Amino acid sequence: MDELTLYIANKNYSSWSFRPWIAMTAAGVPFREELIPFGPGATHPRFLELSPTGRVPVLHHGTVRVWESLAIIEYVAEVYPDAGLWPADRESRSLARSISMEMLSGFRALRGACPMNLRRPIKAIELPGGVTADVARIETIWRDMLHRSGGPFLFGAFSAADAMFAPVVNRFSAYDLVCDAETIAYMDAMRTHPAWRAWEEAALAEPWIVPEDEA
Repeated sequence: MDELTLYIANKNYSSWSFRPWIAMTAAGVPFREELIPFGPGATHPRFLELSPTGRVPVLHHGTVRVWESLAIIEYVAEVYPDAGLWPADRESRSLARSISMEMLSGFRALRGACPMNLRRPIKAIELPGGVTADVARIETIWRDMLHRSGGPFLFGAFSAADAMFAPVVNRFSAYDLVCDAETIAYMDAMRTHPAWRAWEEAALAEPWIVPEDEA
């Protein structure tokens, strides 16, 4: 089988790179990682060579090119059907895909106001309109899924759905957005997962600084 190569950007900032990386790593899927740090404006000329969108992440698998985080996760789940990227039962799988798609397409206020930054000291900011509603909706999703599954992750075991929400865990923490005990317990489970710790360790060691309005 051809090797999977995942092209990503800075681990400290690139939330979309984080999603497929942590999904594949947590599932034990073998792949080669190639990190290309952001240039000015959070871009890089090589991104255009690798992906038709000029953005990362992008997965190369032989002649196949897959871009966008959720599409990468879906492709890898097809190549490695026994890796458990999605829940085993149909109902749970449908829920996991629904909330993952909601994460992909929504919560723009939160993403715009609170960029992922694993090195950021915990500090609250004045929140623009829409962020509070985004936070409330995400907490509702997490609470509903955790009550249904029993935790510690959204569908019991770590899945692609957790990977899709992984950058939100950093946002909630770094910008001091939540205080609910169940939310904090889920965030703690995420942050102590070995895949999270591996990514975070590398992120904290990176030398690059990208202004928050460019990340």
